[in-house]
Amino acid sequence: MAMAHCYTCSISSNFFSNPKFHSNNSPPFPKLFTLSAIRLPQFRSNSLAVDSTTSYPLEKDDKKLLLQVNDLTAVIAESQQTILNGVNLTVYEGEVHAIMGKNGSGKSTLSKVLVGHPDYEVTGGTMTFKGQNLLEMDPEERSLSGIFMSFQSPVAIPGVSNADFLNMAYNARQRKLGLPELGPIEFFSHVYSKLDLVNMKMDFLNRNVNEGFSGGERKRNEILQLAVLGADLAILDEIDSGLDIDALQDVAKAVNGLLTSNNSVLMITHYQRLLEYIKPAYIHIMRYTTLSFEVP
Repeated sequence: MAMAHCYTCSISSNFFSNPKFHSNNSPPFPKLFTLSAIRLPQFRSNSLAVDSTTSYPLEKDDKKLLLQVNDLTAVIAESQQTILNGVNLTVYEGEVHAIMGKNGSGKSTLSKVLVGHPDYEVTGGTMTFKGQNLLEMDPEERSLSGIFMSFQSPVAIPGVSNADFLNMAYNARQRKLGLPELGPIEFFSHVYSKLDLVNMKMDFLNRNVNEGFSGGERKRNEILQLAVLGADLAILDEIDSGLDIDALQDVAKAVNGLLTSNNSVLMITHYQRLLEYIKPAYIHIMRYTTLSFEVP
């Protein structure tokens, strides 16, 4: 019988220099941080659960609670197979969280459930963002409220230029916030200052969204969108996949440049190298373990 466990680590200054972290013969994180996933009566087979020791005060160290996930259970909409079971996650303003684990452990599923992907159905638990019930919000509403997701393989949108796409997305968020919208000329000045952040040239704006883009350009474009929209919570799903070291450094530098005391990042990755450029405060490991027990 499979039960998922979560290793949650607070990162100290010498964490990455710890020999246990780099050893091929050791688990990626010290077992000191192993947490029990769920109570047995809640358990269902072929499911995933992640627990956290974090309590849920509305403020922590003068930082407001941004995202709170409690006992989240979700199934694949088509097959009704349980893929998340009893997931708990808490993110405050100004925090960087990393989620790691093997393929199929549920990392990307969790991110898609947070943004309302139709392939998944929430069957239990709660999700709140800035005090709002995410389960009552459409994907578009979640985006406009300040959640941004960078996908592993961003799709191309033929016939729509980056400039027009970004301008429309920016104005939609401005309307949601009750702020003035920007016309094409005004928006051009706004977005121009963001290009240096992702090391992109001006002609990038005239190209169709992701059409003919290299892997590095697509990832840079995702971060440019994040920079323009100014999201409160950025969910970065394997933003480092397919990037050479130069592109990875550019993307990481851009993400670090966007971090403030009021926004947060939840990044999903398989590799330590990203964590060396974007330093997380917490790491959550999602994985399956085997548990045998007898029900009395």
